Amino acid sequence: MLLENKLLNELSLLIEQNQVQLVSQANSTLTMLFWQIGKRINENILKNKRADYGKQIVVTLARHLTVKYGRNFEEKNLRRMLQFAEQFSDFEKVVPLARHLSWSHFLILLPLKKQEAKMFYAQKTITEALGKRELRKQISIKAFERTSIANAQTTVSAGIPVDAFKDPYFLDFLGLKNTYLEKDLEEAILRELESFILELGKGFAFVERQKRMIIDGEDYHLDLLFFHRNLKRLVAIELKLGKFEAKHKGQMELYLKWLNRYEKQNGEMPPVGLILCTESSREQIELLEMHKDGIVVAEYWTELPPKKELKQKIHTLLVEAKERIERKKLLE
Repeated sequence: MLLENKLLNELSLLIEQNQVQLVSQANSTLTMLFWQIGKRINENILKNKRADYGKQIVVTLARHLTVKYGRNFEEKNLRRMLQFAEQFSDFEKVVPLARHLSWSHFLILLPLKKQEAKMFYAQKTITEALGKRELRKQISIKAFERTSIANAQTTVSAGIPVDAFKDPYFLDFLGLKNTYLEKDLEEAILRELESFILELGKGFAFVERQKRMIIDGEDYHLDLLFFHRNLKRLVAIELKLGKFEAKHKGQMELYLKWLNRYEKQNGEMPPVGLILCTESSREQIELLEMHKDGIVVAEYWTELPPKKELKQKIHTLLVEAKERIERKKLLE
């Protein structure tokens, strides 16, 4: 009982000290208060090795703190604070996150199984100023997993920035049926340009469609040209019906070299290419080492499978991507 009273007094002091700051820095102060409470209770539970102590002390503390300070400290919320302090255990990392993410954001991140996913979505929330609804959507459409799959095609020295692309891209908003032509796909993208840019990710700005290039007196046309403001480089996009073929690499290499010579402006990084296919040939892509030429290949899906099947498909692709990353490390 003496130990419980000591802990209760410590937590009360902690809450009262933070109440002064809450007026001016509500979000970050409240979040860090919850982290400190969770950490302190976790430490107390670890010191006491009785199996039933953890359950008992949380119930007791919640009862006293709720009476004294309100519903924020009910048992359910205290348990979330314990989870929060355990999952985001590094004080040096949690402080800057708390400046930008609300407690509600952290509650959305807690159920995620992988720590890398938690940090990915936390950073995405900061850079893209995501609200709670947008954060939930990014998690539901597997942004972390799809970005990780695309990252399997990049290396530090490849010239393709990490986390810049996804695989696959979800283009179900285009409303295309089973039979469509390349021209139909391009026109549908231009009709739904805002949605397409949102799916590509933050920073993409549309430049031109059917970009004309004259090489040796012949006309060539790139399907879509974008500029990535954050990466400071042009992004060439080619749309392909059907499976990826090795010849697509040579075509994109030609376009990138032309753009690098004639379109790249001072201060910009070299252009990169994104080839979108209905099906990617993963072994060919690996053998061709396309990342060395600044080219990423990704699938696009115009229709999404049911949620359970989607989850399984993305999981399978992610496992394959991790295997490719490990093989690549062996060769480097």
